[in-house]
Amino acid sequence: MADTTIADRSAAPPDAADATDAPESAVVPPEVRRLRGSLGVASIVFIVVAAASPLGVIGGPVPLGIAFGNGAGFPFVFIVVTAVLLLFAVGFTNATPFVKSAGAFFAYVAKGLGRGAGLGAAFAALLSYVALEAGVFGLFGPGANELLKSYGAPDIPWWVYAAIGFVVVSALGYFKIELSGRVLAVLLIAEVLIVLALDAVVIFSGGGPEGFSTGIVDPAHILSGAPGFAILFAILSFIGFEATAVFRDEARDPERTIPRATYIALILIGAFYTLSSWVLISANGQSTIVENASENAGTILATTTEQYLGAVGGHIIQVLFVTSLFACILSFHNIVSRYIFTLAGRGVLPHALGDAHARHGSPARASLTASGTVAVLIAAAVALGLDPIGQFYTWLGGISSVGIVLLLVLTSVAVIVIFRRTPNELGAWKTIVAPGLGLAGLALFAALVFVNLPVLVAEDGYGPFSWGIIALFVLAFALGPIVSRRVSAHLE
Repeated sequence: MADTTIADRSAAPPDAADATDAPESAVVPPEVRRLRGSLGVASIVFIVVAAASPLGVIGGPVPLGIAFGNGAGFPFVFIVVTAVLLLFAVGFTNATPFVKSAGAFFAYVAKGLGRGAGLGAAFAALLSYVALEAGVFGLFGPGANELLKSYGAPDIPWWVYAAIGFVVVSALGYFKIELSGRVLAVLLIAEVLIVLALDAVVIFSGGGPEGFSTGIVDPAHILSGAPGFAILFAILSFIGFEATAVFRDEARDPERTIPRATYIALILIGAFYTLSSWVLISANGQSTIVENASENAGTILATTTEQYLGAVGGHIIQVLFVTSLFACILSFHNIVSRYIFTLAGRGVLPHALGDAHARHGSPARASLTASGTVAVLIAAAVALGLDPIGQFYTWLGGISSVGIVLLLVLTSVAVIVIFRRTPNELGAWKTIVAPGLGLAGLALFAALVFVNLPVLVAEDGYGPFSWGIIALFVLAFALGPIVSRRVSAHLE
């Protein structure tokens, strides 16, 4: 990794896939300023785990997965999803030495499936992450309003608090990544500790009114209700883990740091979700949890915390729920900024957006561009009078869900192709078996997302918005080959 702002003018030879798209003269990489940073494993883990918003998941998707999925069997679903994503990570991380550029999804897809497919993946990823960053403001604004109202503040429009959060995120995104990493570390540790405190009290008190839930190991509960819908909510809870590779240029020894951070983030997230969802069920009682979660999905975590940790615990969980959403937004802002920076450095977006800040070594201009895009989306939501949660967040969250799952599937295919084309001594498990099993699992997850897409975006059957999301991604992937013929970028 170059630790300077001097332009890297060295031309990389095209791989076999790129050579079919353009003549060699057209694939010399443009002048690129490198990002600077010294992120270690812990810093990257903090960033990507914060993107997953652990407290937000336990207070949101978990109650919904229990209520509308498979009830007391829901924690087992997290074990299944974690296992599939770890299989994906085997191929993803072992391919890292063969993918020298930052960019996560699109760098891997371009290396394996060619520049056109890579650019299509880049557009799809950018759409997915921008949608999620903007959409979470639809949760943050109302959450901050409700929190402050509980302390006597006046009821004001959600977008005022969203605007305040937006300014802080934009400022942090402008400076070097270590500053965001420190902020995210503090917020993440705080939100995880309060949930673990709840877990510990419930466990050491012998469980809830019915003792410990057995649904996590009981096939009758695991297969009850709608397990497929439960898997859908579990998948959504992991979005962000795959972004470890986005920070390649700012990582110390990326070929070691990125794989370690990916595995650690996945295992920590999976273990935390499994344990905390099981404890939440136990604390409320296995026989009544579905009814309770259905009627109180938005408040069950807060009321459970207050029951076991007292009024102070209830207040703390409310505060940290809002800060968890802020941490999620900040994490995705950093991811979006680096996608824009990398695409600009390859001539896909205006070149100026691919210049690192001379002092901070950050993608400052790309960060401001990301902020401007999010500002437009929030302003549009306000102008159209959209409900911040039921419409703005729900719709944009649906876009993100479809995009990320599609990209995971496409990246799995690309990784397998990379191993087949590139001489290596990694063995069948790392190059064929684990990636193939991960691909099979992810393909099933993708099918579940499409089957349940209308529910995700609050439509009664496939309607205009469901079809609109599909059309957006068809367009994003179709633009890849078109744009690849117009730029002289070489995507590894």
